[in-house]
Amino acid sequence: MTEQKHVEKHGFTTEVSQLLQLMIHSLYSNKEIFLRELISNAADAADKLRFKALENNALYEGDGELRVRVSHDKEARTLTLSDNGIGMTRDEVIEHLGTIAKSGTKEFFGNLSGDQAKDSQLIGQFGVGFYSAFIVADKVTVETRAAGAELSQGVRWESAGEGDYTVADIEKAGRGTDIILHLREGEDEFLDDWKLRSIITKYSDHISIPVEMFRDEQPESEGPDGEKIEAVPGEWEAINKATALWTRGKNEISEEEYQEFYKHISHDFADPLAWAHNKVEGKQEYTSLLYIPSKAPFDLWNRERQHGLKLYVQRVFIMDDADEFMPSYLRFVKGVLDSNDLPLNVSREILQDTKVTANLRSACTKRVLTMLERMAKNDAEKYQNFWNEFGQVLKEGPAEDFANKEQIAKLLRFASTQGEGADQTVALADYIERMKEGQDKIYYVTADSHAAAANSAHLEIFNKKGIEVLLLSDRIDEWLLSHLNEFDGKSLVSITKGDLDLGELDDEESKQQKEQAETEYASFVERAKESLGDKVKDVRLTHRLTDTPSCIVVDEHDMTTQMQKLMEAVGQQIPEQKYIFELNPQHPLVKKVADEQDDGAFSEWLELLFEQACLSERGSLENPADFIKRINRLLG
Repeated sequence: MTEQKHVEKHGFTTEVSQLLQLMIHSLYSNKEIFLRELISNAADAADKLRFKALENNALYEGDGELRVRVSHDKEARTLTLSDNGIGMTRDEVIEHLGTIAKSGTKEFFGNLSGDQAKDSQLIGQFGVGFYSAFIVADKVTVETRAAGAELSQGVRWESAGEGDYTVADIEKAGRGTDIILHLREGEDEFLDDWKLRSIITKYSDHISIPVEMFRDEQPESEGPDGEKIEAVPGEWEAINKATALWTRGKNEISEEEYQEFYKHISHDFADPLAWAHNKVEGKQEYTSLLYIPSKAPFDLWNRERQHGLKLYVQRVFIMDDADEFMPSYLRFVKGVLDSNDLPLNVSREILQDTKVTANLRSACTKRVLTMLERMAKNDAEKYQNFWNEFGQVLKEGPAEDFANKEQIAKLLRFASTQGEGADQTVALADYIERMKEGQDKIYYVTADSHAAAANSAHLEIFNKKGIEVLLLSDRIDEWLLSHLNEFDGKSLVSITKGDLDLGELDDEESKQQKEQAETEYASFVERAKESLGDKVKDVRLTHRLTDTPSCIVVDEHDMTTQMQKLMEAVGQQIPEQKYIFELNPQHPLVKKVADEQDDGAFSEWLELLFEQACLSERGSLENPADFIKRINRLLG
């Protein structure tokens, strides 16, 4: 064994220890994926060397044929994967193999339940990579040397996966990384040539570098007709096609190959929901292969989370997570972009300023939106699955992408008073199709929860007249509606803002009742204004209520109560805002207050109605104790 120097023992971070235990138990039923993960990492190492060697060809050390080799030793019960890629330094070994350098790890472990089926799905979304080796191995040895480093700067990492690992300096002749798996008892199938070849063919056919296994020497033999068959020396042979999948024709690629390639680039365990593979020639030349996952990653809302496409230039890997080609509201999209128009020495700074990037971003965005549009049209159930996972992210689109606002709006889904409970299944086009004769607006209400929206007092007149209202309760909805104020020529109107005007939807009888009430209650409204003073912006009669005595609304251009709460939640200072107080003249309690002659009692009842309306709309009061005392006094 190679002499070891400078041996150190380190403890795994808590997250790694937890992940190792979970993987060994939760992923055991699908254990062969470890080979896919390790080969995928080796291919990435080759891609990174190819990129770095553009500036420093000496990194190849005279060996430019990149590959990964899989071998086994039945007596020692070891399985070895060797690549001649970029390799690692001692510091990189400790960083990459001792910690999980992925944002949101704390949140990830907080979501684990102890249910193996659910946990394995979560781990799949998290990505397991190198640590999957411990599913089949009770000890893993890694020997590596960074490309361009001295032979004496090799590193050996070793662990039994039980809380700690050792790191030592060794001499290593070849650059790259050897991973030696010391297999557990009962894992002998991974010492079988045929089994290994079938797994590589199944999972790694699309890898762009050769995955090789050694074919034993064939001695000289005699054919069936007595002819002499010459001996064939033993040699390494490629098991996979070793051609970048996206460079092949669509008719040459099977559905299974597309799915396996997705798992290679995303480290997801589940199959993708849909994909689009396109080769474009002409003014710009590029190939894109874009995937929509079937499950949202656990850290989709983590701001530090990296997203974007794998970028290649003329088949040469440039970078992971090139987010310049996909807007933030499509950050769930995975895939590969291979351009012939960008320079090989492209950097993130150059990408941000180039016209080629802007055109590619526009084209990729259109491609994804078209893919989603087709899915919504041709397979409503599949699209609903997509919406349930990624709908809230897509709602960021109209604010971020003005050019595609109309196309994004067609993809949005909402709950409504005519929908299926809290499920967001109603498209804006569906709403317009069901509009009442004479209706020219799309009505909506926002609230903290679906239950609060569905039971809002503002809905009463709409329910009475059978007018559909969208029920919005996602935090993003207020932001969305501040950037999406019309669809297909119909304006979107909040039923909690301004003076409600139902236009042609109001019948003559209702209009006459309103005029009569305005006359009868004119003095009461003036008295109420005087009593409440500067606590309110205005007091007026309402015709939007049928069963509730009062409500508060905001002016047409004022911030809704939901938007105020949203801004407060992110620490924004909100200027004091006064509400318009509306009273229902048909309600017995309002009639009682209107007839109250005692100014003190009148003021108390009016305050109570105002506080009730604020509580119903905002969900809280500035002084709840005062509210309770008032109720007790009036009931006493």
